[in-house]
Amino acid sequence: MYDIESIESCDTKKTDRLPPGQYEVKEWPVLHAGKVPFIDMDKWNFHIFGLVDKEVVLNYQEFLALPQIEIYADFHCVERWSRLGNLWKGVSSRVIIELVRPLPEAKFVIIHAEGGFTTNLALEDFLREDVLFAFQHDGRDLTPEHGYPLRLVVPGLYFWKSTKWVRGIEYVSEDKPGFWEKRGYHHRGDIWKEERFEE
Repeated sequence: MYDIESIESCDTKKTDRLPPGQYEVKEWPVLHAGKVPFIDMDKWNFHIFGLVDKEVVLNYQEFLALPQIEIYADFHCVERWSRLGNLWKGVSSRVIIELVRPLPEAKFVIIHAEGGFTTNLALEDFLREDVLFAFQHDGRDLTPEHGYPLRLVVPGLYFWKSTKWVRGIEYVSEDKPGFWEKRGYHHRGDIWKEERFEE
């Protein structure tokens, strides 16, 4: 069994942890497009593909057997609320990238989720030390409403980038807008630059 590494996101060390235009909430509002999907865990898998040296497909037990990490981080919704001081447990994006060895031309990732939902990330954002695929929040397994069995967590970007119900990663050479980006949301979503919507 692996020792679990713990990392504190750099934003939690700021004097003022609320980005411009945000207010703090204590609860965790449930927001998503459509209904919470039913997921048959006997058929669930995590597919890593695209511009990689080799494709990888993992079932849930194989995914949970990967080295795990805990991240203490804040998160911020584009709708202007923020929840501070969250403890996430999961698998680092840096562990995932070691499984497949992306080709040199891979510059972005497309995160694929249930129902054909996607979001896009630059590789440099995806590989920040505080980015992980989480299955627990504050010591408890994620609920279906919050992304069980697996969600991406990207603390430095608005929370729509932290996709629920993740099923895979596609490495690509060019940026491709995802579900919300096609509907006017910013392609990157930096919380400190207020990159909420495309102009």
